[in-house]
Amino acid sequence: MSDMKALILGGKSGLLGQALDQVLQKHEWQTMCPDRNELDVFNSSSLTEYIEKNRVRIVFNAIAYTMVDQAEEEDESAYDLNRKLPAVLGKVCKSSNIGLVHFSSDFVFDGKKNTPYTTEDSPNPQSVYGKSKYEGEKVLLSKPWDKLLVIRTAWLFGPFKTNFVDKIISLARKKDSLNVVHDQVGSPTYTLDLARYTLNLVNKQTSGLYHLANKGRASWCELASEAIKCAGLYCRINPIQSSEYPQKANRPPYSVLDCSKYNMVTGKSPRPWIQSLRDYIYHYQ
Repeated sequence: MSDMKALILGGKSGLLGQALDQVLQKHEWQTMCPDRNELDVFNSSSLTEYIEKNRVRIVFNAIAYTMVDQAEEEDESAYDLNRKLPAVLGKVCKSSNIGLVHFSSDFVFDGKKNTPYTTEDSPNPQSVYGKSKYEGEKVLLSKPWDKLLVIRTAWLFGPFKTNFVDKIISLARKKDSLNVVHDQVGSPTYTLDLARYTLNLVNKQTSGLYHLANKGRASWCELASEAIKCAGLYCRINPIQSSEYPQKANRPPYSVLDCSKYNMVTGKSPRPWIQSLRDYIYHYQ
């Protein structure tokens, strides 16, 4: 892989992008992580020129509009990053015959199931964020090529940037109790694991739509409780209903992801989220 060159969009400051950069470099990839001043990602000509000049073999798109509630009021900005950008990247990467890995979200589902969502389940997003992410998927998968990977993931935590786990531990150091929602259940995912699992798919030279998350399920309340426990802190977690913590965007009450397609293709299984959480807290907190 020493001759492999990757362009990581979001690699300089993003939660997932920085994890991808670390993992790829560890596996002897050459990575490029330009910021917005170095590369206009919405400009097809600039992208093509950058890819050709740097002999890029694969693009990882870890850029997204992720402010779920704010997206309800800034829908144009959300669609720019979550639909328009994937469309531009897809066109450029396909015409250049290089790989593209695009990350999507569990928010494409409505959460009305009570068993893990597979890649065969029909999306039905209930928020601007979810709808814009689904549109990004559709624009890519409507004109696929054999080097396109679309990966749905969920509930990210990891080093390099503030996330839910960080916030909970920080608050737990200052307060005796916290109220945390317990009626939303999903798949907590460690960014460094997600980056490793993504690389496994790339190395298998597979394509198409995949779900990738750590094994198991949790509510936000359970994730918060385990994080506080791993950090060796004492703070009482009070479970509350979503209705007691009103937010602008509708969130899926259940969005656990079924990763069996990944298991089948790679012969590997994601590790439990609790193990990953412990790794994260012990090494980075």
